[in-house]
Amino acid sequence: MIISKTPLRASFFGGGTDFAAYFHESRFGYGSVISTALGMHVYITVNKRFDGQIRVVYNGNELVDHVDQVKHNIIREALKITGIETGVEVVYMADLPMTDLGVGLASSSALAVGVLNALHAYKGEYVTASQLAKEAIEIEIGRLGQQIGIQDQYAVAVGGFNRYLFNSDDTVTVTPAVYDMKIREKLCSNLLMFYTGKSRDSRAIFKEQKETTKTHKADVLDPLVEATDIAMKALSSGDLDKWGHLLRDTWELKKKFASGVSNPDIDDMYDRATGAGALGGKILGAGGGGFLLVYVPQDKQSAVREALHDFREVPFSMDMQGSRIIFAD
Repeated sequence: MIISKTPLRASFFGGGTDFAAYFHESRFGYGSVISTALGMHVYITVNKRFDGQIRVVYNGNELVDHVDQVKHNIIREALKITGIETGVEVVYMADLPMTDLGVGLASSSALAVGVLNALHAYKGEYVTASQLAKEAIEIEIGRLGQQIGIQDQYAVAVGGFNRYLFNSDDTVTVTPAVYDMKIREKLCSNLLMFYTGKSRDSRAIFKEQKETTKTHKADVLDPLVEATDIAMKALSSGDLDKWGHLLRDTWELKKKFASGVSNPDIDDMYDRATGAGALGGKILGAGGGGFLLVYVPQDKQSAVREALHDFREVPFSMDMQGSRIIFAD
């Protein structure tokens, strides 16, 4: 039996610049994203079946004779990539409810990376975080045709709090966002995360965003790359309140990506948070629902929690590890 543990992620700055349509032609020579792995995880258990069938358990339950019959698209393609066609059981569990709709924390990419990691380990194979990310990208974009970027697969495979450069030659450069643990801990303590109560299908948002990427590179996406530079300098100098202001400014840019990024309910929630003292924030992921992340100085956090008392707060923590095998027998 093999069990893998893969973190979810929160993306702070640069989302949208991780689309190939942008970074292949970026005037900077890359797209740039700052994100962190989160202390919330996807767990994949893989075990041999004596009867030669394939059983897949998630919020559904499948029992089939061959990999081609598996309905769960990500798990089916992960089995195919790793060359496993019969005789295995794959069980998917997560710290968040498993639905077909996203919540903006890269749960589908965490599933892809986690199941790949577990299946490779089941075969006795060690693979790097980079290979896991590339194989997950092949599944989600290459095989399933998802119109998404490539930041999520790297964030959950590598783990930690990093800046990612998606270079025009298709290489990826990973740099820790900050080396000072005290600064990282202080930043983490100033971030609050609340569930909007709404899940959303990100496909329509990403489809519209892809068109924005083609037609508005300079006025929408270039400033997001520049924001990652500013954010890194703010971390280096310890000017953490700058992060709050940057979250506010880049959220306004993100709302130009697609009509579904925000809505009146999200705008009201955001206004309540900033009115109570949050310096800025954003909806994680594509937008339209999921989680609202806000930067709040310590002396304003009680007021913000009161302003958002009817929304569930989810503790915010960083995971310095990526996808890993936690049990092998």
